Amino acid sequence: MYPGNLQAIPGKKYCSILVCVLILFSFSFTWYYWRDSDWHPVMLLSCKDDSFKNNLTSLTGQLKNDDIGSLKNNLTPRLDQLTNYAIGRMVYEKPQTLKPQRTDVLLVTPWLAPIIWNGSYNSDILNAQFHQRDVRVGLTVFAIKKYVIFVKTFIETAEKYFMLGHKVNYYVFTDLPNDITNITLGEGRNLIILEVQAYKKWQEVSMRRMEMIRDFSAKKFIYEVDYLVCLDVDMRFSDDVGVEILSDVFGTLHPSFYGKTRGDFTYERNPKSEAYIPADEGDFYYAGGYFGGTVEEVYKLTNFCHNAMMTDKEKNLEAIWHDESYLNKYFLYHKPTKILSCEYLWDNSFGVPGFLKRRRFVAVPKNHHQIRNKREHPFQSYT
Repeated sequence: MYPGNLQAIPGKKYCSILVCVLILFSFSFTWYYWRDSDWHPVMLLSCKDDSFKNNLTSLTGQLKNDDIGSLKNNLTPRLDQLTNYAIGRMVYEKPQTLKPQRTDVLLVTPWLAPIIWNGSYNSDILNAQFHQRDVRVGLTVFAIKKYVIFVKTFIETAEKYFMLGHKVNYYVFTDLPNDITNITLGEGRNLIILEVQAYKKWQEVSMRRMEMIRDFSAKKFIYEVDYLVCLDVDMRFSDDVGVEILSDVFGTLHPSFYGKTRGDFTYERNPKSEAYIPADEGDFYYAGGYFGGTVEEVYKLTNFCHNAMMTDKEKNLEAIWHDESYLNKYFLYHKPTKILSCEYLWDNSFGVPGFLKRRRFVAVPKNHHQIRNKREHPFQSYT
């Protein structure tokens, strides 16, 4: 079969030897090549919590110094893939370094968070920036029981003044979805009804808001919007409210306490409560009916407040102003990155002080006792 002496060679034995030699040669060559290359093993680590940092520390402790840099490079997003947003040419008055926009009100906190007042920003610049990012805003309100009568006025006035030119989802939590009438909305704006349970006491409804916002942030809002604005429904918009309010996490000055001292603030003073704030602490008194931020930050805020409320409930405690008390506790130790002035939450029964140049979001006159406890609808004129 084979020519010459090859015919006498035991084929199977020498074929096996040849295969082994080729495998060894291939392995040696590959190892020699990889030894001096930039190839390094990379472990996929979870970034969801602190275990990422712990795993990275453990792993880097087992690597050589020249391997650690390569590992970090593989775990870091490429900087050349970042989006560089830029606004177009704009003509506006030059800012004056030695001439502040307002001198009659506080414009910045001690932790350098801006306080938003009329005249402290340029809405054209801000709108251009947020349009570049194609920002989506979610607005949440609770219309439980008879509070459903306020939805129509709330959304109709929001369509005139709230985030004009931007994408908005109105999230209405209600136990009476059939009582919400059709409302004409602008382009890129949606009304989403979220049917939820009604609680017997209005205090319970108020306190459960934090839980509902937290839960829907995790399973819905995070996939649909970038920012959340959480408001009371028994209000109406009366002037522009735009992207100037948006930040990582923001609170709003309560109109009853803007000029008060710490001693006047109605914080929770029971040391046994999770909402407790000592008498010598506190920056501002924040309103429970107007807060927001990115979905992630609102999730953290509402999760804290709900857990604190449930802890107090197990101790048979109830904070003086319910969810608002826990919100103030959160903002004391988790400082907001932006604060909205009283322009953004006002009650016309307080009059119009000189520093208040605009009233953007105002309370609808109502009888709290009737709307919370009586069967009749006392405000048919607002529907």
